[in-house]
Amino acid sequence: MNRMRFFWFSLLAVTMLLSGCGYNTMQKNEEAVFAAWGDVEAAYQRRSDLIPNLVETVKAYAAHERETLQAITEARAEVGKTQISAKDLNDPAAVQRFIEAQGAMSSALSRLLLVVERYPDLKANQNFLDLQHQLEGTENRINVARQRYNDAVRIFNTSIRTFPNSLTNKLILHLERKEPFKAQEGASKAPSVKF
Repeated sequence: MNRMRFFWFSLLAVTMLLSGCGYNTMQKNEEAVFAAWGDVEAAYQRRSDLIPNLVETVKAYAAHERETLQAITEARAEVGKTQISAKDLNDPAAVQRFIEAQGAMSSALSRLLLVVERYPDLKANQNFLDLQHQLEGTENRINVARQRYNDAVRIFNTSIRTFPNSLTNKLILHLERKEPFKAQEGASKAPSVKF
């Protein structure tokens, strides 16, 4: 009978210790990082899906701006080739390649919006205006998704580095820090608009 009591007491003590060691919290926080990264990818995918429609609409009205449209098409193709999975979030180089491809897409889209300013007849097309609003909304969604991802990364990284979670991580889980989404080099400088 004493052995049975000891067994139940030990099981209760281990359960209480594990509940206070942060094991479940760290697992939950890592899953939140993966979910937030999925949201970033979904926002990028939405943008990628919109680009062909935007390009086709603009082609009809801006035949003289083929190089801008070509740059968008090429950037979209590069974005399609550069993929990153949740497993690669620990690899700063993989994250950087993904960010650079997305930056090229943003740059090409900025040039397209400059074309709109130069050629007011493009603005008169309702389809273009609708797509432009969709694109603007998508860029906002991407920004929000990036911010939420960085918040999830911050929470996760903090959870694996603070006591007693750090001990649990070191002894049991061996989870690594996740890379936050970082701005491209030179992004702090405002782009110059020339007409």
